[in-house]
Amino acid sequence: MKLKDKTAIVTGAASGMGRAMAILFAKEGANVVAADMNEHGLQEVVKEIKDKDGSATAVTVNVTSQEDIDNMVDTAVKQYGTLDILVNNAGIMDGMEPAGEITDEKWDKVFDINTKGVMRATRKALPIFLEKESGVIINTASTGGLNGAHAGAIYTASKHAVVGFTKNTGFMYADKGIRCNAIAPGAVETNIGSTMQGASEAGMKRAGMTHGLSPRTGSPEEIAKVAVFLASDEASFVNGTVVTTDAGWTSSF
Repeated sequence: MKLKDKTAIVTGAASGMGRAMAILFAKEGANVVAADMNEHGLQEVVKEIKDKDGSATAVTVNVTSQEDIDNMVDTAVKQYGTLDILVNNAGIMDGMEPAGEITDEKWDKVFDINTKGVMRATRKALPIFLEKESGVIINTASTGGLNGAHAGAIYTASKHAVVGFTKNTGFMYADKGIRCNAIAPGAVETNIGSTMQGASEAGMKRAGMTHGLSPRTGSPEEIAKVAVFLASDEASFVNGTVVTTDAGWTSSF
């Protein structure tokens, strides 16, 4: 039980990698606050955890709302007494648009969720972590946050920002007992593609050139195992870095 008696928030927990993380965290002994906009999906995840004698609470959250994020963190503390682990996993895709096809509206929407959502939740959790001089933050970045050819310009920029935010946060609070790391998944079998609207033909064609080089797709459960490691004491010396989890996709370029 690597996370026994720890309290963890997982955003984007209703499906995909977030769902797998919430379930595995609970299996490893954590009290899980599962957060997402998809209330039906959340209830299914919490039921699955409780059916296996795990501990979980569902909180409906829109990560673009500071009020919702405040309620999410406050619920964790009220329900379980504290917060130990924050997993900023919620995110959406762009439409593979290159720079010349970007709209202000799409840019703002993707950044509001993928980047500002990470900042808002981290900012809310930090006073709790600082008070007890311990805490773990895990951000879901992307191989698109390390390279320029895996998505559109907006998603790529938003995930590069998450990588920079992760490194800065890990460094700034390293002397306070707080660790902050990111996972950069490659191609994973999730439903994030359903968030893609108005896909750019030109962008899809260009990005497809590199997507064809991926050795295989990963499962959400494989990403969840990395998250458990980073959340556990086994990763006590791992801070301010990005763990690329892509079956070797990006090792060649």
